[in-house]
Amino acid sequence: MPNERTPLIMSGVCGLTSGKPTQSPRRLNTFFGVMVPTVLSMFSIVLFLRTGFVVGHAGLLQGLLMLIVAYTIISLTILSICAISTNGAIQGGGAYYMVSRSLGPEFGGSIGLMFFLAKVFACGEYVLGLVEAILDIFGADPGKFPVLPQGYWYTVLYSSVILLLCLLVCLVGAHIYSRTAFAILLVVTVSLLSIFISSVAVKPLDFIITHQGPNNQTLRYNTSYTGFSATTMRKNLGADYSVDYSTNSLMSFATVFAVLFTSCTGIMAGANMSGELKTPSVSIPKGTIAAVFYTFTVYLLLFLVVSATCDRTLLIQDYGLFQRINLWPPFVTIGIYCASLSAAMCAMIGASRILHALAVDHLFGLPLAPAAITSKSGNPWMAVLYTWGLAQCVVFAGQLNAVAGLVTVFYLLLYAAVDLACLALEWASAPNFRPTFQLFSWHTCLLGIVSCLVMMFVINPVYSSGSIVLLLLLLLFLHYRSPTSSWGYISQALIFHQVRKYLLMLDVRKDHVKFWRPQVLLMVSNPRSSCQLIQFVNQLKKGGLYVLGHVQLGDLDSLPSDPIQTQYNFWLSLVDKLGVKAFVDLTLSPSVRQGTQHLLRITGLGGMKPNTLVLGFYDNCTPDDFFLQDSAFCHSSVGQSSDGEYNFGVDLPSLQAHFPPVRHVESPRWLSTEEYVGIISDATKMNKNVCLGRYFYQLQGEDKGSKTDGSERTIDVWPLNLLQPGSCDYQDVCSLFLLQMACVLNMSSKWRHARMRIFLNVETGSCDQGWVVNEETFRDLLKKLRIRASIKIVPWDSVVQHFALPEGERSKEPAPMAALSEDFLYAVNRMLTEHSSQAAVRFLYLPQPPALRSQSQQYLSQLDAVTSGLGPTLLIHGVTPVTCTDL
Repeated sequence: MPNERTPLIMSGVCGLTSGKPTQSPRRLNTFFGVMVPTVLSMFSIVLFLRTGFVVGHAGLLQGLLMLIVAYTIISLTILSICAISTNGAIQGGGAYYMVSRSLGPEFGGSIGLMFFLAKVFACGEYVLGLVEAILDIFGADPGKFPVLPQGYWYTVLYSSVILLLCLLVCLVGAHIYSRTAFAILLVVTVSLLSIFISSVAVKPLDFIITHQGPNNQTLRYNTSYTGFSATTMRKNLGADYSVDYSTNSLMSFATVFAVLFTSCTGIMAGANMSGELKTPSVSIPKGTIAAVFYTFTVYLLLFLVVSATCDRTLLIQDYGLFQRINLWPPFVTIGIYCASLSAAMCAMIGASRILHALAVDHLFGLPLAPAAITSKSGNPWMAVLYTWGLAQCVVFAGQLNAVAGLVTVFYLLLYAAVDLACLALEWASAPNFRPTFQLFSWHTCLLGIVSCLVMMFVINPVYSSGSIVLLLLLLLFLHYRSPTSSWGYISQALIFHQVRKYLLMLDVRKDHVKFWRPQVLLMVSNPRSSCQLIQFVNQLKKGGLYVLGHVQLGDLDSLPSDPIQTQYNFWLSLVDKLGVKAFVDLTLSPSVRQGTQHLLRITGLGGMKPNTLVLGFYDNCTPDDFFLQDSAFCHSSVGQSSDGEYNFGVDLPSLQAHFPPVRHVESPRWLSTEEYVGIISDATKMNKNVCLGRYFYQLQGEDKGSKTDGSERTIDVWPLNLLQPGSCDYQDVCSLFLLQMACVLNMSSKWRHARMRIFLNVETGSCDQGWVVNEETFRDLLKKLRIRASIKIVPWDSVVQHFALPEGERSKEPAPMAALSEDFLYAVNRMLTEHSSQAAVRFLYLPQPPALRSQSQQYLSQLDAVTSGLGPTLLIHGVTPVTCTDL
């Protein structure tokens, strides 16, 4: 892993081990490294103690069906494991390492924890099975050597002793198990051979089996071993589900399948040896598939043998029937003990190594942090203690069959998750997903997922629902915790794949005004003085595109490299810090105007392109430094990890140091008035709406829902062009755009309870009383547009009298720049201050910029005079229709 704080994780025999690569050289081949541990894990207690149980209750036909279904499910999962394991060089870490590094921390962490829990429950199940086998020989009833008392608490006691033995082995000498794995396999193989030989050599026998039934009554059953008999096989073909003598519960297809499937839960034991295999990408597919084929053959032969030689009563009422019919019963006894103890230790070792890997990767934080502690030799002893403690809780179930359902559900969900991981990689169509193992497709992955989920709910709907909820909670937890990783995120690959498809489907030719929404490009010179405006515009986007644009002055020809590329992380960290849903687009240009043109043309993709340009106001005010004034910004931990660093390497001091201090009054400006007005003009020529934001540094606190001077927050809208007296067109494109933007703000979460007021300017002294009709028309328009607002009539005769043009020419054409006197501008400002001084924000009509470059300064001076001292104000010039009264 690239993270220096995270050591490499090597694997042990049945799971992961910690250490350096040089301490555990890759020297295992396919047979010893994959096939042996996989076969041992699959030849668990079920092989010797539950084969007769499955055939006795389900019959040979349904038993074979269960076997085929179980091996079909694991075979589909094996294809997915092989595909992931052959997609590049594999380090130590096994299945968890492969999934987490392929899919990212969310999938890897959640699947890894579920894998850990599955192995913990499997460890408890194997221990309970071993205790059952011991009591069958040495138990007071009906053991052959009755020296051990029986009962629920005695079972728990014996299980605890065996778990303690496994704990000591894992703490002191886990390597002992790895060295004796092949010897254990030989012992188990000899035991299996003795069973097959005994089925031919042993003559027919009759037995009397006794059990302690309900109310302490003794139940006796007359059974027989018939040897190979067509009659016996015919009687055992059909199902005969009855009460299980160990749990006193009625068996069914689901409960019997749950017991059988626990023998199929060791298919990842070979993959977990990845750190010690010479060629893991070759050994894992070959060894795992060979092991599965071998174990399937053994189980198939055993099903045929017991169904042809034992009557149904013997199969159902005696778990240890192989000992009764063996030439030398100790053969089977030794095989049972070796297989059970081996599987239990294998599960504990594997579970502890998985937990250690999760702790080292810091995916679940403090609760698992102690599990990262290791001894000098690299043994994760704290993870072993975690595993032992949880396994100790499992043995309180008291019966193997009681745990089998939960173990099976956990493993089925795990296998479904692995299939889902492979399916996600395949559907993401990532160019780097090129596994050398090609015997899979998205069809096999999908079939594996469906079959696992179906069988989960067939076995136990309650356990299945609970385990799925647990997996989803883990996914959500890791998603929102956003742990640091450089492994790659499958979610990002899938999102990219789908977004590309939807962007192609987003046809601009199908745009309709009914579904218009603001798609904003906000040009930011220095975010130190623009954070409040950035947050405010975030409320204006209404689910549309929001892009923060910035132009850095420079010429690439004179620079050794592009300076923009190194800045993106700082801007993205700023976006995270402010909590806005925005993209960032930066450009290098000789001038701000030219750079803004570039961004207006190329920002976005397909139908997701900005339709509105937002600029800060051009004035001589000294900007405030938001980074220094806002204590929440200086001390907030949003976007930071536990050690104070941003998830992508930008800490808070670096973020503050990257953006230069705010401009002083005497500092030269990078942008001239002609260039600023030219940007507005360029945007309107490109058919983009324009908004100018002023005094938004005063919005601090109000944006959080507070009230102004004790009154209710208001949004004031002045939809007429105040610099053109005599105009009474409230339905032109710009006025309607003004109303739409105010309405959008009023619909956002933080402004939902604000009151919107619309001010209509009228000349009451005029003989023409058409303004009354216009007011009623405007009220009808608001009703049709479903805009809730109060209308305020504002007489402005005293303002208009300062206008320079003759009265008869006022409404014919827009007034030239020189026609607006200072008295008129002051009167307009005084009117706005009188009526809107207490508003939280104001929306004003922005006149068309002048065509002549020489009038730029005068244009800005007029806007400055009108809005002086108002407070947060948005001047808006709309050029596109945005409202619709039709359904």
